[in-house]
Amino acid sequence: VLAMLRRAEGATVAQIAEATGWAQHTVRGFFAGLKKKGHAVEVMERIRQVGPNKTGAKGSFTIYHLPA
Repeated sequence: VLAMLRRAEGATVAQIAEATGWAQHTVRGFFAGLKKKGHAVEVMERIRQVGPNKTGAKGSFTIYHLPA
């Protein structure tokens, strides 16, 4: 997981979940644990598909990166 986050292109929650077999909420919990240990998990880019009432729709995702 750390190697995926350290790649130049970063990784999405879906990519990490697929690679590890974890549920998406488990990946987000892992990010929280990294932050608690002092690692800076950065948001590289947010791709947002606009749904009704300008809420995030299916197809929206965020690319995360962990600086080396």
